[in-house]
Amino acid sequence: MNILYVTGEAAPFCKTGGLADVSGSLPVALAARGHRVAVILPLYNSISTQWREKMTFRRYIYVDLAWRHEYCGLFSLEHRGVTWYFVDNERYFARGRLYGECDDGERFAFFSRAVLDLLPVLDDMPEVIHCNDWQTALVPIYRQDLMGRWDALRGIRTVFTIHNVEYQGKFGADTVEDLFGLDRGWYEGGTLQMDGCVNLMKGAMLCADAVTTVSPTYARQLRLGAYAEGMESVVQLCGDKITGIVNGIDTAVFDPSSDPVLAAHYSVGNLRGKADCKRALQQELGLQVQSDVPLISIVTRLVGHKGIDLICESLDAIMQTGCQFVMQGSGDKRYEDFFRYAENRYKGRLCAYIGYNEDLAHRIYAGSDLYLMPSRSEPCGLSQMIAMRYGAVPIVRQTGGLADTVRSCQVGQEDGNGFVFADYSAFDMQYVISQAVELYRSNLHGFRCVQERGMRDDFSWNASAGSYEALYEHITDTTRRTK
Repeated sequence: MNILYVTGEAAPFCKTGGLADVSGSLPVALAARGHRVAVILPLYNSISTQWREKMTFRRYIYVDLAWRHEYCGLFSLEHRGVTWYFVDNERYFARGRLYGECDDGERFAFFSRAVLDLLPVLDDMPEVIHCNDWQTALVPIYRQDLMGRWDALRGIRTVFTIHNVEYQGKFGADTVEDLFGLDRGWYEGGTLQMDGCVNLMKGAMLCADAVTTVSPTYARQLRLGAYAEGMESVVQLCGDKITGIVNGIDTAVFDPSSDPVLAAHYSVGNLRGKADCKRALQQELGLQVQSDVPLISIVTRLVGHKGIDLICESLDAIMQTGCQFVMQGSGDKRYEDFFRYAENRYKGRLCAYIGYNEDLAHRIYAGSDLYLMPSRSEPCGLSQMIAMRYGAVPIVRQTGGLADTVRSCQVGQEDGNGFVFADYSAFDMQYVISQAVELYRSNLHGFRCVQERGMRDDFSWNASAGSYEALYEHITDTTRRTK
């Protein structure tokens, strides 16, 4: 099957979050299953020279977007069995960051229209176009708009994946024609209209042949107003078209037995190197070198839905357990300032690294005993799976993908691989952290059993790629039967 994966970011080329990890590994897993897979993304100026030197210029076209007539170049390279296409337009993509610009609507409308306009010059015409989040939401909308005039589009199926429903692509009602180049009927008819504005995520959900979210629990939660950010009625409209498939991680990249940035290598059968990684991390971050003190870590965006307010409320109680604490992340200034102040209060016991460093993140996973994710909402979460892969036992709130991947060890489950609390409560989180620290201090053998279960779990893309493969086959088979 020929699959075109459309994304706003993909590791190792450019990354702001988990979408890049998914986009960098799911296509590789699908290619390993025998499919012809290509990924297309913008050619941001942040993509390094290392990758640019490997690219081949394919050709250029001009893309019409409403009244605009824009240059569009196409570059490509081969990497890990996948063809990676890069859409070039310096006016839109030679920016200091991937997202967050005042003209993001125009930038990603151009990108979405370019994806379709470039189809005739790609190596293969796709059978399935798989789009991700609001930045690519216009692709299934444009496809439906154009296929009455372009027969080749009729045989292509589209999948739209919601990685985080909070970011929906909302714009003023006047953007339909002037910005996106669509007939006003797309808005007046209700496909794009929601709460008095244009909602691109809604349009993609209604136009795509299948809609997925990144975990089964999150798919169920999106039917509830508490989680759906106003989209629960649209989710219900989609009916059986929406399904949840839990993400995986790239087990070749996240592998403590071979990770080149670690101080020592180790595996579930030989954990001696993990103690070396902990010692090296303590030295690197200015923590007291103490092997018998549990080290708790969190690598995250410092935003509300990640449960950072619970940590702020509970930090003194957490530190009273006698643990060490490492935080890497950036986001809301109030949270950044809180952790800077906390580092000064707990010198030698707490490190706050404001920012993101991929290599350091790997070393934090490897050097940690416990990994904290108290999210208010978490569509899937990759960090808890990466943490378990590196032998850091997760402490999570039971929501979204965290509920699908972490099994409680507190209730005597023989397969428990972490610590879980249900209510979004600082008290409940503190209680479970105390349980985890106590297990580490008083029953190291029991702690090792939980740790090893997590390390043995298969969080690779094997099962998830198979689920996507079945979904692609279902929607393309349906197309054949209805011709």
